[in-house]
Amino acid sequence: MDKIEKLKQWISESSRIVFFGGAGVSTESGIPDFRSVDGLYNQKFEYPPEQIISHTFFERRPEYFYRFYREKMMPLGFEPNITHKVLARWEEEGRLSAVVTQNIDGLHQKAGSKNVCELHGSVLRNYCMRCGKFHSAEFVKNSTGVPKCDCGGTVKPDVVLYEEGLDQDTIERAVSAIYSADLLIVAGTSLTVYPAAGLINYYRGNRLVLINRDATPYDRHADLVFHESLGKIFEQL
Repeated sequence: MDKIEKLKQWISESSRIVFFGGAGVSTESGIPDFRSVDGLYNQKFEYPPEQIISHTFFERRPEYFYRFYREKMMPLGFEPNITHKVLARWEEEGRLSAVVTQNIDGLHQKAGSKNVCELHGSVLRNYCMRCGKFHSAEFVKNSTGVPKCDCGGTVKPDVVLYEEGLDQDTIERAVSAIYSADLLIVAGTSLTVYPAAGLINYYRGNRLVLINRDATPYDRHADLVFHESLGKIFEQL
């Protein structure tokens, strides 16, 4: 049996699939990946992107942070691709119990997925640091300088910056889903960003599937590995 047929069989036999995805899930919708050749890391700025999107930089140079954030970190107007759509369908069919994502673009929800653990937050949620009022992504995108709430407080995106901890509730939901999964599909991630990458160690089953263009540190632990584009695999599913 070839690999894709084996994967199809596992999917048909599963009722608690968990999908763990990284930037590669969204690149096929046209959203640039941080670490790819065309990604943010290879574009020229006065400071490295990791520095700009750190908590320290946000506090010290907020205007510069927001200039970079608006230009490079706000993937608005993009549409879900085949991977997002297939996952939403599996959830509707009762096969998929959760999506755990490192992405901040909200495309899984746009495709119809309901149980999504957003490890790194979402550009679609923005809150005033003083009064806690919610503001839309469009509000931040269309504001100038540092976005301000009516109360005068700074509006901060609900995304996890470097040096900030992940949301504890989200981690617990993700761990619980992965722990009880009967099939874990890990896709579009280099599995080098912690603590997110370490979450797959909570999987207890024997159907770990890795789909990524390049090799990952976990390839040798997986039960099925595909070094191909996600879209190509999911079109066959």
